[in-house]
Amino acid sequence: MPKPLILGYLGVLLFMIGDGVEAGFIAPYMADHGASTDVRAGYVITVYGIAVMLASWFSGALCQVWGPRRVMWTGLAIWAVFDAAYLLFALGTENYPLMLLFYGIRGFGYPLFAFGFLVWITNTAPKARLGTAVGWFYFAFTGGLPTLGSLWSSLTIPSFGRLGTLWSALALILLGGAIALVGARRRPGGDRMAPPEVTTGQSLLNSVSIIWTHPRVLVGCLVRVINTAPEFGMLVYLPRIFSDDIGFGEDKWLQLLAIIYGTNIFFNLIFGVLSDRIGWRTTIAGFGALGCAISVTTLYFVPTWLGADYYWVAVLAGMFYGATLAGFVPISALIPSMAPENKGGSMALLNLGAGGAAFVGPAIASLFFPLVGAGGVTLIFLALYLVAFVLTLLLKLPEERGDKPPAVDPTTGQQPRTDPASTTTSA
Repeated sequence: MPKPLILGYLGVLLFMIGDGVEAGFIAPYMADHGASTDVRAGYVITVYGIAVMLASWFSGALCQVWGPRRVMWTGLAIWAVFDAAYLLFALGTENYPLMLLFYGIRGFGYPLFAFGFLVWITNTAPKARLGTAVGWFYFAFTGGLPTLGSLWSSLTIPSFGRLGTLWSALALILLGGAIALVGARRRPGGDRMAPPEVTTGQSLLNSVSIIWTHPRVLVGCLVRVINTAPEFGMLVYLPRIFSDDIGFGEDKWLQLLAIIYGTNIFFNLIFGVLSDRIGWRTTIAGFGALGCAISVTTLYFVPTWLGADYYWVAVLAGMFYGATLAGFVPISALIPSMAPENKGGSMALLNLGAGGAAFVGPAIASLFFPLVGAGGVTLIFLALYLVAFVLTLLLKLPEERGDKPPAVDPTTGQQPRTDPASTTTSA
């Protein structure tokens, strides 16, 4: 962990706890308070996912010209203002159009904050420890969304109710934002990264032009979408299935969710460190893509087959999925290293993939659930992970393709990153 950014990691953890408080129950809660059906609630989450996708793309490009610090402040302000409006005027009055509006706009908040900090990390971490530094980021990110966030809601719902729990999330957001931004206000790497002559429009254009100048980065973006799309998609249909259909109840479902991503946060560190030793691409393909193809199927079909008396089996299946999900962590080190002369653009496209998952996953669940049911949607997610395995094999660094990388990244003035095992990894 880059020591100057320790308070930033802590702030991101608290921020994402606040963001993850609602993960395990917001879809059925909206369905019962204005959305009318689970499918209509899924549409709200899909609109939210579109905003997350766009903000994730903007975060990388805006960090180049605004600096990560200013981008994070913007994300914090958006989240706080529109969450309050959502709770007061949408849920509070059970107004479905306002749910779509305020919850959707709020989606711009967390990507600007969290992925702005990720850019800060990649801009300052030593290249030999970049995989580990990124692993610490995802430790904080998934430690909050939805791990400790779900645990928090399981503890507060009995005392404060679901609406009170949602208000407590806003307090966590403000606390985490204050710690991250005030604690790291004088730390290096948080200011403008691009040369003075680069405009905001040019930075956004660079984040698009990389699609045809470095098509493999676009492939990496697709892999990043597949990485967490099933995670977000299952949150649309699994809450009712595990709570009601299987019979675990909401409390055990929320605890299971916390266990899944509690396992994930520790394996984020493990695979971050391991990837610095065996290679970033090898870790992503073997432990991430293939591992998730098996574990996502196990997570749904085994508990639904065995029933409520085998909760411990569901816990093991959840831990398996949480562990393999962490196998994708090194992609945040690999993708910027594939285009060292346009690292800002590659980070923007990578963040677009991360945000796109929040749209693609719920969209797949909402569209296909009425047609093929939960089992069919799960098989679609299985197929996506197999596609990700094939695509990962194409993610080769410049030196692996025989290209000579530039000595210095002209955008940031830094040395380009290299996969620690790229000379020995041939996957």
